[in-house]
Amino acid sequence: MIRRCEEHGCFRGETCPDCDQEGQFILDEEREDRLGRFIAGALRHFPAKLGLSMYEDGWVSINALTNAAARKYKWPKKYHVYALVESDEKGRYEISGGKIRAVYGHSVDVVLDYPIFEGDFAYYGVSPEEVDIILDEGILPVKQKYVHLSTTLEKAIEVAMVHTENPSIFKIDAAALVDDGLNMMVANDDILLADEIPAEYILEIYE
Repeated sequence: MIRRCEEHGCFRGETCPDCDQEGQFILDEEREDRLGRFIAGALRHFPAKLGLSMYEDGWVSINALTNAAARKYKWPKKYHVYALVESDEKGRYEISGGKIRAVYGHSVDVVLDYPIFEGDFAYYGVSPEEVDIILDEGILPVKQKYVHLSTTLEKAIEVAMVHTENPSIFKIDAAALVDDGLNMMVANDDILLADEIPAEYILEIYE
């Protein structure tokens, strides 16, 4: 459920996490889920199928997106889209100048323009069965435009445990990779995006 607190903005749940006020109702859980899935598909995977024009860097007109959603479900308005983005704790989308885009998770071909990562290390979690393959071949995108890495070991474990109960975590020499001219960008505080991670930049494995 999405509600809006007059003082703190949109949030998900019954009461505002900052002031414990109920706030104004925006979307119930079913419509939140439907609109979220629609936006994910539109901005990450098949914009053309929905009649949307996407810029090379992933931006889409928010008016066009809202109209496409309304054609499918009838009820969505622009304020529903804004509320969904504002209340999303994972930071999956961003809005700027009348346009919206997914921050990460693209399978459609995009060229994102985020800042280059300036940290020392990145982390990537896999199942134990994948370790030997990656040590031989490096890390390549699977069903996505970019390899998605984590900024911390803890976050990499959290992400990997969605897919496996006993993850192995690679520690990546991000500083050396960037120094050598390879691409690694900052999508948000938790997620980094890279074209690929050659095996020689893997420093350690935590198992």
